[in-house]
Amino acid sequence: MTVERTGIDLIDAAVAGDIPALRALLETSGLDLNIRDARGRTALMAATYADQPAAVDLLLQAGADLDLQDDMQNNPFLYAGAEGLMEILKLTHRAGADPTMTNRYGGVAIIPASEKGHLDAVRYLLEETDVDVNHVNNLGWTALLEAVILTDGGPVFQQIVAELIAHGADVNIADGDGVTPLQHARQRGYREIEAQLVNAGAS
Repeated sequence: MTVERTGIDLIDAAVAGDIPALRALLETSGLDLNIRDARGRTALMAATYADQPAAVDLLLQAGADLDLQDDMQNNPFLYAGAEGLMEILKLTHRAGADPTMTNRYGGVAIIPASEKGHLDAVRYLLEETDVDVNHVNNLGWTALLEAVILTDGGPVFQQIVAELIAHGADVNIADGDGVTPLQHARQRGYREIEAQLVNAGAS
């Protein structure tokens, strides 16, 4: 069995969450833990996509590079934050993931977590990591702007807005067109979020 073939087997085992197979493969001499498949995924990234926290944990313990990004510019920390995969988010943070790394939109993990309504992930990122709550992505949007612009303004997003504000979100950072979060909330009729922003000093 070649090292290259063994590396692909490692990715397959990671996707399946086959811990015994992973353990056996990790004992292979010369195995590259960070070998990539056709989509640029390492075994660690593939295990993350498949939501296999036990496989992620084992690969991290074995020394897999958690900051490598695939062809979609995802890495395990970014993707886990964006998709609300809490076990993997915690594992990667504890293993030293870099919270300043950005996805294909130029955003840090807190931005898609906020936009997709993953309240637990938002809280964890704000409370446990050094993620920049006011990071501006390539679209000109912060997490706060995305929590208004790209959502229905419902109860979950109202809670997310509250968390962002409580952890230092600048309520007056406007988008690339100069439109503020407050203006976006008013345009959409999000009265609860409008009140939150006004109470936090938005103008």
